[in-house]
Amino acid sequence: MYRFIYILLILAIIVQADENDDKYVLGEGYKLGSLPMYIGGYLSTDYQHNTDTKEDVFRVNDIAFLSYGSHSNFSYMAEIEFKELYVKAWGDHSKEELNSRLYIERFYVDYTLDEEYIFRLGKYNSPVGYWNLTPINVLRETTSSPSTNYIIYPKYTSGLDLMYSYYNGYELNVDLLLQNNEDLDAAYNNFITDKHFGFGIEFTDNDFSLKLNGGDFHLKEKILEYEDVYYALLSFKYDTERFKIMGELGTQFCETKSTVPYSGYLQGVYRITEKHLPVIRFESHNSDITNKLSPNIEKDDVLIMGYTYRPMYPVALKAEYQVHSVRRENKAVFSFSVLF
Repeated sequence: MYRFIYILLILAIIVQADENDDKYVLGEGYKLGSLPMYIGGYLSTDYQHNTDTKEDVFRVNDIAFLSYGSHSNFSYMAEIEFKELYVKAWGDHSKEELNSRLYIERFYVDYTLDEEYIFRLGKYNSPVGYWNLTPINVLRETTSSPSTNYIIYPKYTSGLDLMYSYYNGYELNVDLLLQNNEDLDAAYNNFITDKHFGFGIEFTDNDFSLKLNGGDFHLKEKILEYEDVYYALLSFKYDTERFKIMGELGTQFCETKSTVPYSGYLQGVYRITEKHLPVIRFESHNSDITNKLSPNIEKDDVLIMGYTYRPMYPVALKAEYQVHSVRRENKAVFSFSVLF
């Protein structure tokens, strides 16, 4: 019930907001009076056409409501979301679904002790790699996400994150993840876990960043008869005014076997202008697990060629074509997303 009350409050604020009110900026949300609080959200829709099977799928994929703000040393983020609110498919697997459940995607509080230490408590995006830190479709260069983002580590952690930063001509960031409790909303995570312990160390020098993550988590639901899982991920990013190149390579294993021998991607973006961004990505994975958010393919190599057009930064129209090495998975994907 509290989720619906939250939505009604957001809608009432939006309806009453004057279009010329300087408190509102598209993509930044609406400032609630003199309070240190912003209300906003985002919408994402997509259309997929499988060029092999001729199947088509239209989705209202994300409708999310956000609230965030800061005061003194404290800041917070709250996000609830309809996931795949509406799905319409044509072809051999025709269907029409309406999923009205609301999920808690993020809900956390930060305390900034000083320039070096930040403490985060709640449910947050696991600070593993780079891709997982950009969960909102409109802010990414492609509609689809690489499989590495789904099959190596939990996308979300419900617990404590201890962050340390050091600056001396370069930047060094360290994360320590601590979860020993139930997920705040276990239905919204790629792995159902009640324990997650991890670390991350990142080195940044001008335009180049290198990051190493590792950890282990406990599965509440067994996958192929194992419960305790370990992972490691190496990531890099080279980001200039004109180019952005990033990649991640990870592995996952348990005590008796390698569950994901490898999963990785390499992506390049060329900024013709701020509005026009062609992108190309190659990804590959070999896995003996599947979960509710990962592709149902054990081994695959994928080439993705895409283009993003931003008439303004909080609005994105994207097109991409995926070429898969196995099965009949080649597809074209088109999406529209907006951050409001």
